Amino acid sequence: MEGIIGYGASIPRNRIKVEEIAKVWGADAPSYRKGLLVEEKSVPSPDQDTISMSVEASKNALKRARINPREIGAVYVGSESHPYAVKPSGTVLAEAIGATPDVHTADFEFACKAGTEGMFVALSLVKAGEIKYGLAVGADTSQGAPGDALEYTAAAGAAAFIFGRENVIAEALYTYSYTTDTPDFWRREYQYYPQHGGRFTGDPAYFKHIVGAGKGIMEKSGLKPADFTYVIFHQPNGKFPFRVGEMLGFGKKQIEPGWLVNKLGNTYSGSSPLGLTATLDISKPGDLILIVSYGSGAGSDAFVFRVTEGIEKVRDLAPKTRELLDKNCCYVDYGTYAKFRQKIRKAG
Repeated sequence: MEGIIGYGASIPRNRIKVEEIAKVWGADAPSYRKGLLVEEKSVPSPDQDTISMSVEASKNALKRARINPREIGAVYVGSESHPYAVKPSGTVLAEAIGATPDVHTADFEFACKAGTEGMFVALSLVKAGEIKYGLAVGADTSQGAPGDALEYTAAAGAAAFIFGRENVIAEALYTYSYTTDTPDFWRREYQYYPQHGGRFTGDPAYFKHIVGAGKGIMEKSGLKPADFTYVIFHQPNGKFPFRVGEMLGFGKKQIEPGWLVNKLGNTYSGSSPLGLTATLDISKPGDLILIVSYGSGAGSDAFVFRVTEGIEKVRDLAPKTRELLDKNCCYVDYGTYAKFRQKIRKAG
């Protein structure tokens, strides 16, 4: 039996409210709240990046996995905001958590599904018997140009998962991927901010791929929406997950436990993985969980997990995701946010 043996999250404590962004650009904050179903988002401090959040999330995952990090055979970091263009994030993470040099390490990029890419590969290597344990992280400090619609949601956070065969807390039953060449969102080399295709990013991008992956994995598994206790979809805003859930036959009660975007924003590669950590925090043995990611460009990865009795033993060994989200928040104004996100740069 292969699956998740440990999981962890990392969320910056800084927040900025939608109203704070809207007033700078003369925008209608209530319309953004209503249109996006987002109230505020996380903001990384100057000393927080994809690597530092990956380390924190991975250490929390190790607390729950209760294994020696030297037994981890693969370390993967999925992100579209790696701190270095050439130097990998995974090497720093592997050494920071105490993995041995004979570990396979790689960085993944596929817009917002880079995290589930790493999960797919780490799980596959465990299934194949090539490694004992595999660590996969989805993390981002996402970018949004000043005044662009993305600025209201582009946030930061990380989720980490350790896969193995022993003491599994969520058994991986099925996987499925759905991919096409759909250019809805992109950023060329040396460009600081991404560009997007406006409404095109919803349909045929987001909805086509999540529906394709969702239907595909249910056909493969023989399961139907009513069989699942919880479902997590990628969360670029608050409305899309509920809309695509309705398209696939899922209800709000199945979606809401992993729906974090209204207070967190869109954490890109960490979005659906963080939703999974929040769902595992409240799940019970026997629960079936479906997670479907989405990455522009475009593709979706889907997983079906069945929660085991082991969840009860490890859930409280590390901070829960909603505790990180709701407690000890520090609200910043737009000037501080702009400085932290390097939207304001010193001359010279």
